[in-house]
Order: sequence, then C-alpha cells, then structure tokens
Amino acid sequence: MNNIQRVLISVSEKKGINNFAQGLRDLGIEILSTGGTAKQLSGGGIAVTEIADYTGSPEILGGRVKTLHPKIHGGILAIRSDEKHTAHMKENDIKPIDMVVVNLYPFESVIKKENVELAEAIENIDIGGPTMLRAAAKNYEFVTIVTDPEDYNDILNELEKNKGSISSDTNLKLAIKAFSYVARYDAAISNFLGAVDLTGQRDKFPSSYTIYMDKKMKLRYGENPHQQASFYVQSDLEIPCVSNSVQLQGKELSLNNIYDTDAALECVKDYNETACVVVKHNNPCGVAKDERL
Repeated sequence: MNNIQRVLISVSEKKGINNFAQGLRDLGIEILSTGGTAKQLSGGGIAVTEIADYTGSPEILGGRVKTLHPKIHGGILAIRSDEKHTAHMKENDIKPIDMVVVNLYPFESVIKKENVELAEAIENIDIGGPTMLRAAAKNYEFVTIVTDPEDYNDILNELEKNKGSISSDTNLKLAIKAFSYVARYDAAISNFLGAVDLTGQRDKFPSSYTIYMDKKMKLRYGENPHQQASFYVQSDLEIPCVSNSVQLQGKELSLNNIYDTDAALECVKDYNETACVVVKHNNPCGVAKDERL
C-alpha cells in the first residue's frame, strides 16, 4: 500500500480536476501545483502550494522550466526503503511526493488544425510533464501516477476505502497506462516532425513513422481456430472503418470476421446509393444497390 500525503497536480486537460483535488483535500492530503492549474484550484477555493513557493525557484522561460527541480524529482524518484535515498532527501530538504497527477500539452489536437505553424506545434511539446510522468511511473512502488481524468473517481474511492492509501496493483496498472500515454505522445511528435523539412513545409510521408495502437478487443481466434489473437487499432482514426466500429451483438469475433467485415464495409463505401455486399472468405461474392435498403 502507498500512503498518500502529498500530491503534485499539473494538468493541461482540467476536466474534473477541481472535484478531484477537493476530494484529496477532504482526505487531508497536501497539494502542490503549477501555473494555470494552481490558479484554477485556488480560484475554486482549494488550498494549494505553488511549485515556485515549494522549491524556492521561480517559473522561468515563459513557463518552460517550472517542475525540473531536485525537490520535485527527488521527491518523486526516491526509493523510500533505501537508506541512502532517505539520507539524501534529509540532507537536501526534499519531501516525498506520493502522487503525481499530470496530463500533457495538447500537441495532438494542435497539429490537427489546418495550416498549423511549426512554431506553434513546437511550443506545444511538453517537457516537464513527460519527465514527471516517467519518473512517477518508474517509481510506481512508492508513487501513484494519474494521467486520465476518467480515473479520478476510482482513485478517490480507493483512497477512502483504504484510509488514504493506494494498492500496489493499482499503482502498477496506472504506471503501465502512463507509459503507454507518453509513448503515444512521443509517436505523434515524431511523426509530425518527421514530415517537416528545413523550410517548414510538410511532406505527406514522414522520414520515419511510429505506429501506436490500442487493444480494441481479444478475438475468438486468429485465421485458424488454434491461434490466439487480439485486434489492435489506431486511436486517432476519423474515417468510418471497421477499426472504429462498435459490435452490437453476437459472439466474440475472429480475425476472419474482421477481414470479412472490413471487405464488406470498404466495398459498400464505393457506392453513393444504398448498397449491400455479401462477403465470404474476404471476397465480395454478391453486390446489390437500390433506392431503399
């Protein structure tokens, strides 16, 4: 169990953060916070200590440097059971930070804007956030890392149930989720910049391409019944396709079901009229169109 006494909150996506922070304060937990997050929480009547006051170092370079400080990363990375670590903390007046709540600058949404300037994209590359995220996730045995607002209620419920503590199992699950989150973030940056030349023009095909996929579902089997399989998809797909479809009924799908569904959907999308496609073994074997379904 990880007992939570001090939390650092620094979020770009502020959905639900006031309620979450208030829940932490109600449990007697100290909150450290940065810039805009601190202002929002304070404006909501929630007591917080600003990072600059906590570290004794002001935010500089327009906010580019605010959490990159030994009092922050020492408090996150320290192994509490290591006597050398605890001695270093005492010598340098470093207090443990037991939970880090962070999500990152909205790089992915910024680069989706039409004709986005390279300078704007660069300015939305988060530095301090991923650094804290990775540090907390690496030290998950002693630190809880929270990146998703959808997890706030579950975490508060667990804290209340366990009298201010988070289980090791929860910490590990959240750490895995955090590493996945930052991997996707880095992939988006790499893919965007990989398509930019020295003049700032963008090529349709980047010099390298990093694929990030989420597990959509476990499949009944692969191409053959003796094979295990799962279906992974890109999370940012916007066009209608089998990857972002929703199964409404029926048993678990196999890989062949995915193939057949994809073939049918992509074929029927070729028609402006109402159309129907029958597929067997990944091949359209009957196609019809009419004014009515």
